[in-house]
Amino acid sequence: MTYINNTLFIGKVVIHLPRLDSTNKYAIDIISKNKPSEGTVISTDNQQEGRGQIGSVWESQAYKNITLSVILYPKFLSVREQFALNRISSIAVFRLIKSYLPKKEVKIKWPNDIYVGHRKIAGILIQNALHGQGIQSSVIGLGINVNQKRFYSNAPNPTSLQLESGEEFNIKQLSAELCEYLEEAYLKLKQQQYAELDQFYQYHLYQRNVSCKFVTKGNEIFEGKIKGVDATGRLCVKKAGELVYFSFKEVSFV
Repeated sequence: MTYINNTLFIGKVVIHLPRLDSTNKYAIDIISKNKPSEGTVISTDNQQEGRGQIGSVWESQAYKNITLSVILYPKFLSVREQFALNRISSIAVFRLIKSYLPKKEVKIKWPNDIYVGHRKIAGILIQNALHGQGIQSSVIGLGINVNQKRFYSNAPNPTSLQLESGEEFNIKQLSAELCEYLEEAYLKLKQQQYAELDQFYQYHLYQRNVSCKFVTKGNEIFEGKIKGVDATGRLCVKKAGELVYFSFKEVSFV
């Protein structure tokens, strides 16, 4: 499988396998053995055991969707800055989806899902290998629903590009464009264009400044408004006039 793209390094080397348990798992394995070049992409037509955040399942029908992982070595980031990788990945996927659904409301749902309206079209799973206070390597797993029209898992609100547009898409071409968007954002991160990246992420945040009901992992239900996400990746919610912060899985929408 060859991507035709205009990148400098992301997607220039592609390891494509017809079937894999998990592209992230495969990428982590080859990093431990021979350290492939930065930007190497692992892709598959049929991912059997895709995962989302903290063990959730990612359903993907064979030959219908984008399921790939990108290997990066962001040693310029400290451990405290690792959420920046979530940010740029979300921005890249957002831009790809929005380019094909310009009239739809596309949003970044914290920490790193992409929604069209109130339906999930893409998910991101980032697994970092840390060394001391830095990041040794990063595997960015990207799952985008492209041509799938029926979903069989218990996912509450899935959608796809085809369901939203009525059109069928070339997955190889979309993957090439995704690599371009990701490389552009990654290079901005390396150039320390933090304010621009953060502003973009915050502006397109799902349900930002909208009054919503939330539930904590302790089953407390409250009403609040999302105000943003801080540099370490915590969600900032205004609750009863006070700003409170939540890490991954500490809070969800009711």
